[in-house]
Amino acid sequence: MMDGLLPVLGVALVAGLASPLGGFIATRIRPSSLFLSLAVGLAAGVLLGTFAFELVPSALERAPLALVAVCFAVGFALVYGLDLLVNHGALAGPEADQKPAVDAKQKRHNKGARKVAVIGAATSSEELIEGLAIGVSAAADLRVALIVGLAIVLDNISEGLSLGAIDAASGEEGAARKTLLWTSLIGVSLFVSAMVGWFLLKGLPEPVLGSLLGLGAGAMFYLTIGSLLPEAESHQFQQSAAIAIGLGFVLVMVLSNLEAGAG
Repeated sequence: MMDGLLPVLGVALVAGLASPLGGFIATRIRPSSLFLSLAVGLAAGVLLGTFAFELVPSALERAPLALVAVCFAVGFALVYGLDLLVNHGALAGPEADQKPAVDAKQKRHNKGARKVAVIGAATSSEELIEGLAIGVSAAADLRVALIVGLAIVLDNISEGLSLGAIDAASGEEGAARKTLLWTSLIGVSLFVSAMVGWFLLKGLPEPVLGSLLGLGAGAMFYLTIGSLLPEAESHQFQQSAAIAIGLGFVLVMVLSNLEAGAG
């Protein structure tokens, strides 16, 4: 049962520390919009590559296509439901006709709550999902867990930077301390869920692990499409987000093929 514990522990620990690291950096140097677009874009590209070259192929090796597709859709739907729950059932893009009504509804529900607190609480919930994705990946294949861990490390650093930038812009007293508090909570959420996931899921039948990998892929796909890509594009200059996304995608493609060749 303890085989592979140290690698999983290392991946979970580094991924968990990535969020407070991003928050710490943001409290020391206020990230420019260009830097944020590159950081968040790179994280999004790496996550997209992880789905394409690691999570989904690994799931299909262990479970039938129809089952993986259903689990992917369920994972996507679960996180979409969480997003709706956090945002009180209403989501709208900046150019949507419904945006004023959605903003007014959310303002009523979030009255008195700081923006970074709302985002931090939502992100902590999402980290439970990402942590479980590490645990599932490690239970199935440590090589996959390393790639998934790399993607989540970059994701968490970019999230920490974004939270820090929001807090810094608020100009409130103690903003840096609150940033570190929220990003630390995010990191703890991920670490605990990753370790719990690994201990509970290790040794399960291959079709079950394949189904869980499909579920995790769907959940993380929604997080990327629904959060990271819009965030990266909102800060982009001269298509910096698109360039960073492409670089991240290619990076995982190369790493995955190098790992496959070495194996």
